[in-house]
Amino acid sequence: MLQKIYDWVDERLDITPMWRDIADHEVPEHVNPAHHFSAFVYCFGGLTFFTVVIQILSGMFLTMYYVPDIINAYESVYYLQNEVTFGVIVRGMHHWGASLVIVMMFLHTLRVFFTGSYKKPRELNWVVGVLMFFVILGLGFTGYLLPWDMKAYFATVVGLEIAESVPVVGDFTKTLLAGGEIVGAQTLARFFAIHVFFLPGALLGLLGAHFYMIRKQGISGPL
Repeated sequence: MLQKIYDWVDERLDITPMWRDIADHEVPEHVNPAHHFSAFVYCFGGLTFFTVVIQILSGMFLTMYYVPDIINAYESVYYLQNEVTFGVIVRGMHHWGASLVIVMMFLHTLRVFFTGSYKKPRELNWVVGVLMFFVILGLGFTGYLLPWDMKAYFATVVGLEIAESVPVVGDFTKTLLAGGEIVGAQTLARFFAIHVFFLPGALLGLLGAHFYMIRKQGISGPL
């Protein structure tokens, strides 16, 4: 039945050439750990993408139970973690995955820098990667407030004070994020919107551009 569905779609959209181009794309020998153990460092990019996918899937599940207001936010997280079947596992994956994806992104960035992969003709892809790094850091910061406990509250207060100390745009940035003079209901609503809609949209767009340039320019060779 699946084959018939695929054939029906393929007859109308001709997806087989596109799928073959993806599936049959050979991995260069210098980035294959089966041939060279040192090539393991080239896997950091793929591992980063894998952790991002886990974050997206687990986050989608969490939004089914999370209530983004100061009255029910903490209770909804408590209910998810203690009452929902496998909820503690999914939240644990999202919680620890947030740190893991930053670590993997940092290692991937180091690999690109020390192997010179940011040089011509891949300068633009380096810029896109750096922007993705900042987006992921933003996801970590905005997601930290959502449980609405004391640790999250005071960590956000400190983060907003740091943002306020930035010359010229500091006051505007703090007001934009906090939604007012204090960390309250408006802040939680804005952090939720930024965490669930704005930053994931930016991340997906940057990922699409990143992968397109990788396929267009190929994977960089060793020094």
